[in-house]
Amino acid sequence: MNILELKDVSRAFGAVKALQDVDLTVGQGEWLAIMGPSGSGKTTMMNIIGCMDKPTTGSVILDGVDISKESSKSLTTIRRDKIGLIFQQFHLVNYLTALENVMVAQYYHSLPDQEEALEALERVGLSHRARHLPSQLSGGEQQRVCIARALINHPSLILADEPTGNLDEANEVMVLDIFKQLHSEGSTLIVVTHDPEVAEDAQKTVVLEHGRISSKR
Repeated sequence: MNILELKDVSRAFGAVKALQDVDLTVGQGEWLAIMGPSGSGKTTMMNIIGCMDKPTTGSVILDGVDISKESSKSLTTIRRDKIGLIFQQFHLVNYLTALENVMVAQYYHSLPDQEEALEALERVGLSHRARHLPSQLSGGEQQRVCIARALINHPSLILADEPTGNLDEANEVMVLDIFKQLHSEGSTLIVVTHDPEVAEDAQKTVVLEHGRISSKR
């Protein structure tokens, strides 16, 4: 069963075609890596899959819904309910503790549950840092808080944008180990990366060049 299908998807910004005629399927429980040089269309594709943008032409079916036809308000709801986002820059609220940052995601989804949020932090090995502010955490710890926040609402799809881009080697290994565990449990992962070592762990890799898929493996 496919959780995601892109059919003849293009995205233009004026005369610039960021994506051109992209076809892609991602199966339930699959781990996909999206690679490509700067300007290849990776971010545009991520924004469309993540319900932060819509294609100019084509359709995007996410968990049975054609999100290319949905309103901005509806896309916000779909993103909240279906997608766990992990960013390179973390995007944690600097005046909230690690625990509170995870609970913010719950607040926008349903009701905050401190015990469940603590369990999410425990899953990424950070329950002992739950009361610390982002400024008191290392880059690797902040990324793991970001992962816990992405997981808290049990998303259908986990979408990560360069999740190891700001991490040293030891923390990169730790984050990838979490991804491997999630994948083994049946989570669907899409990881945008420039790092071939990160892509090696994925089941499938697509490479973008000039807005088109140039290769698949």
